[in-house]
Amino acid sequence: MTTPSESPSGGANLVVVANRLPVRGVDQDGERVWTTSPGGVVSALVPVLRDAHGLWIGWAGDAGDGQAPPREHEGIALRDVAITEDEYDAFYLGFSNATLWPLYHDAIRPATYDRSWWHAYRSVNERFADAAAAGAAPGATVWVQDYQLQLVPKLLRERRPDLRIGFFLHIPFPPRELFLQLPWRREILEGLLGADLVGFQVAGGATNFTRLARQVAGVTGGGGTIDVDGREVHVGTFPISVDNTTFAARARDPDIQARARTLRTELGDPEQLLLGVDRLDYTKGIDRRIRAVGELFDEGALDPTRHVVVQIAVPSREEDAHYQREREQLERLIGEVNGEHATVGRSPIHYLYQSLPADELTALYLAADVMLVTPLRDGMNLVAKEYVASRVDASGALVLSEFAGAAQELRGAILVNPHDLDGLKDAIRHAVTLPPEEAKARMQRMRRVVRRSDVHEWARAFLAALRAA
Repeated sequence: MTTPSESPSGGANLVVVANRLPVRGVDQDGERVWTTSPGGVVSALVPVLRDAHGLWIGWAGDAGDGQAPPREHEGIALRDVAITEDEYDAFYLGFSNATLWPLYHDAIRPATYDRSWWHAYRSVNERFADAAAAGAAPGATVWVQDYQLQLVPKLLRERRPDLRIGFFLHIPFPPRELFLQLPWRREILEGLLGADLVGFQVAGGATNFTRLARQVAGVTGGGGTIDVDGREVHVGTFPISVDNTTFAARARDPDIQARARTLRTELGDPEQLLLGVDRLDYTKGIDRRIRAVGELFDEGALDPTRHVVVQIAVPSREEDAHYQREREQLERLIGEVNGEHATVGRSPIHYLYQSLPADELTALYLAADVMLVTPLRDGMNLVAKEYVASRVDASGALVLSEFAGAAQELRGAILVNPHDLDGLKDAIRHAVTLPPEEAKARMQRMRRVVRRSDVHEWARAFLAALRAA
């Protein structure tokens, strides 16, 4: 009998290769229990893999001697790629997140170029490629995910030229002036060119990649097709989305709706509730958003007796000293605003440094009159789409950065340049004074986009394009 991890020929016909496995270990009563990781990508790909008897290759998340993850979860096979603590420091915290992450996000913070990090990055990418080569059936489809694994397509093609290989970049791809700073620019481009299909969130990323591939790697072609030594590489745009059905169902749940009402009561029944939900990262522009809110309180455009702000900062890369300082600076800034505008028993800004369960997050989306999504740079930003998917009554307003990929689809948002503090203040002021009929028209326009192109459609579209490549 064929197991979910095997095709009749001894390997999986569909393989997803990602930095992390779609499961996380939780300690319960002294035992490690493995549960499905939250997030739209996991929810979209697990059903596809289950139907295809597929395999997911990734790291389990424990740098060291943690308990091994299961070999199967929800009907799909799992294969853990081991990463040591030293490799985690160099490959993940180092090259992935101190070299590539800032460089790909407009160099908001300077990138660090360390040769030892590069060697670790290549070594770990080789290990992922080996695992994919061993786990894929003849002629199988392999879908590689994101910036941590940009060398895998070429490495895998060298090992298994029979495979159909796709790659999707979830973060922005930088313009020529930034990418050329990277000492290993040719190796990265050639790594990506090992794929049959390279996908990006927005057209600008695809254009940047194609131009750089011609300039640096010497390939030819354009218009979505590149010629690499007689082999066609297709380049396309596939904007990722959220599981609209799931968010809408939660938003209609009477218990979650009751929780939303309770939240507003606990916050003092404000006239308007403004919400920010971000991973704690310097690219998210949280500090500029808080400064704008603080100045609006100073000027009286926002009234702390009528307007309340809730800012959720999801912990991120807590081992990194830069992120620790980011947290300290943000909390100091929020403390200053609250110190100037709070009254006894009432704070204008409520700050939580924690992850929230999906139901509680949806309740906050329902409770919020204005959603503030103002990253300095973002590949897509799914929080904006989650808010829209949750607003089943078509109420609410979204303030959205022009530099988030979502801005190219959510045209009903109030768009803003987050680098422009006065412009950011104007956008927030606009959102809190938006006439209800205009707010509804804007939200209905955005909801049509999210309903039409949810995360499942994203996965189907990419795999269909890869099959056709």
